[in-house]
Amino acid sequence: MKEIPAPDGKVACREVEETATANAYFLPETLNVSGAVQIQKLHRGIYEAVVYRAHTVLSGKFAPPDFGPPKIDLKNVQWKDAFVTMAMNDLRGTREGIVLDWGGTKHPMLPGSQVPGYHDGRDCIAQHGPTGCQRGSIFDPLDFNGSAGIFFAPFGVQNEATLKSNSPDPGFRGAFLPAERSVHSDAFDAKWNVSHYGRDYLQSWTSRTGNERFTKEAVSNSLSARNSSRFWTRIVMSNAPSNMVCSSSCSSYSVLFVRSDGASKNPSLPVSDDRRGALFVLPCCCLSISEFIGFSWAYLAAAVASTLLITWYCRFSSEAACAHS
Repeated sequence: MKEIPAPDGKVACREVEETATANAYFLPETLNVSGAVQIQKLHRGIYEAVVYRAHTVLSGKFAPPDFGPPKIDLKNVQWKDAFVTMAMNDLRGTREGIVLDWGGTKHPMLPGSQVPGYHDGRDCIAQHGPTGCQRGSIFDPLDFNGSAGIFFAPFGVQNEATLKSNSPDPGFRGAFLPAERSVHSDAFDAKWNVSHYGRDYLQSWTSRTGNERFTKEAVSNSLSARNSSRFWTRIVMSNAPSNMVCSSSCSSYSVLFVRSDGASKNPSLPVSDDRRGALFVLPCCCLSISEFIGFSWAYLAAAVASTLLITWYCRFSSEAACAHS
């Protein structure tokens, strides 16, 4: 019943039938991710950046939709509007069109995600039969670029991820460690087996009022840094410290040595002044020269300059002492 104002100013109660449309979300029964990652070093001047190129394949199976838990009448299901959507936080590194193989039929995927609160991703229309209640399988090759690591979320009831890379320094992080791993001096391979018991959201839900939190927990939170159910691998880890870190450490130690020397209660000698000057020359040369030739060569040049300064000062002091004597 709904109150509707009449033209004469009175309020009439009439029976109104309203139709609302909501989305029902179903996660895959199994989810398999296999990938090969190749890292490469890019140079710009003296700076070095390590990036990677990943060739992955996403595959999985969907069980027939069970509309019992979400309490949906089967006759109200609009199969013609069903879609498959995947949420990814960054697709700018993809170079080719993404095609989803759904039950043997290929569908081009479009940019954007139909998941509320998460717009980055891709989706496509899923073809169903007259009833739509059949099993479905997906096969999705995906190539992309990155600069840090690869993150996974356990969306399936049973999840399996296999990763191979030529990176010598993998960092396994997140809620689940690899069940199998093999790390070598020039490559690694790892395999994860994760069940749905390690996550905090359901296998199916609807977008009705009060259920929005499931969509947020399943997608947005799974791809955030604070989520407790995701697992990931840091692919790019540089062995050599950066020029900035090395120069900062050199300067810090020089300041420490100068302050320690100044705090000494021993009388100031000419050799002490020479040492202080050399300590100032070392970090100044490192900071200035490392901007052009890198820290290693800059440190060598600074060490040579400091040595020449000490040698010249000692010789000058010796000649001055001989002249006075």
